[in-house]
Amino acid sequence: MTGETSYDVRIWKTEVYKGVRGTTHRVRWTVAGQRFGDKFGTAALADSFRSTLMTAARAGEAFDVRTGEPISAKRRRIESITWYDFARTYVDAKWPDASPKHRKSTAESLITVTMALLDRPAPTGGEGVATRSALLNYGFNTVQREQAPEAVRARLKWVQEHSRPLVDLREPETMRAVLAAIGRKLTGGRCAPRTAALKRSILHNALQFAVIEKGYLAENPLKNTPAKATPPTGMVDRRVVPNPRQAEALLKAVAVTPRTGPHLAAFFGAIYYAGLRPEEAAALRELDLDLPPVTTPDAFGWILLARAAPENGRQWSDTGQRRHERELKHRPVGDVRRVPCPPELVTLFRDHLKRFRTDHEGRLFRSEMGTTLSSGSYTKLWARARKAALTEAQATSPLARRPYDLRHACVSTWLNDGVTATQVAEWAGHSVNVLLRVYAKCLDGGEVQALAKLAKARRK
Repeated sequence: MTGETSYDVRIWKTEVYKGVRGTTHRVRWTVAGQRFGDKFGTAALADSFRSTLMTAARAGEAFDVRTGEPISAKRRRIESITWYDFARTYVDAKWPDASPKHRKSTAESLITVTMALLDRPAPTGGEGVATRSALLNYGFNTVQREQAPEAVRARLKWVQEHSRPLVDLREPETMRAVLAAIGRKLTGGRCAPRTAALKRSILHNALQFAVIEKGYLAENPLKNTPAKATPPTGMVDRRVVPNPRQAEALLKAVAVTPRTGPHLAAFFGAIYYAGLRPEEAAALRELDLDLPPVTTPDAFGWILLARAAPENGRQWSDTGQRRHERELKHRPVGDVRRVPCPPELVTLFRDHLKRFRTDHEGRLFRSEMGTTLSSGSYTKLWARARKAALTEAQATSPLARRPYDLRHACVSTWLNDGVTATQVAEWAGHSVNVLLRVYAKCLDGGEVQALAKLAKARRK
């Protein structure tokens, strides 16, 4: 016996069982004392299978101790497993313990690899969009797969039939082609390094699953393909960060924008004045607010953040809800982040509670129909307010293009006002290293003082 294989094999005569439901033929054998068996509906099938085992044993072939298979049969079975079939197995194994966001990210990453591992050119145009949609919403969605419409099933069957074997990834040129696909957008341009890194990480994890848990590969082929060095990513472009005057103009424009503007004024205010992520603001409840007495209008309050509600879509959630409430980003379950609530935001919260109250679960913000707040609704509102508050030139620029840019403005203001990086990192929910890297370009860094010195020197 060597490792997980053994030559100690005993094969028994075929046993026949006649029952109410018919006759079955059972082949039994042992490998290193481990018992194995398989049932067949006809004697011919059972004899053929037993003959295969006998031939392998007489030829001195080793058998797998875990599966009872001759090594040659195991090799043939593994070589017949396609990438697409393996990827679905991986998705199903990871689904129960994954968050909705990770489920969706996994599916998006596996789609890129799947389209690169077809034995013919991937569909393009409308057919390509439909194929990727079928993979995203059904093929790599464990709970939705069996509900796929016939047209979708046909596309998924086509992918399954034309998916290359998983073992092809052992070929360096195949792996390089997959990594090239990971680094490109559908339009052909290079995707963000952060996106490529995430997809590579998910591919690495999937291949580790193939090696360690399934035994389909002897080693992870990605380990022999070093990642290209990339410059630090995620830095905030200072062009997107509104100054205080611009931010206040945007918030005023939101407050007077018809229909949902008044209801969401405090939502955008929480992002700007307290630096909350939109997913954190969406999860705010009245109980999370520690507001000062009305008699002290200039006093600060506090926001006690305990949860976030990222939006990933109903099909990725166990509850069928658009948003999935979870612990704060990069924080353990039950951890609370304490964030200062300046007087301007205190006023917005008080006005909001007076006019709109909360929903039945105590949440401050909801959609126009009273349902969970969607990013689509508030981004449309933001676009209208932005057009009203900014000049034409500013509106066509990157300035405050996303609601998230209000958070960048808040954190940048804290840093430039002299609040220590340690304290800002605590309020913003970052590590100090990430904070200084992300906001490096937004820090004043003494530029104003340096220019003043240069101007003074030139006047001498």
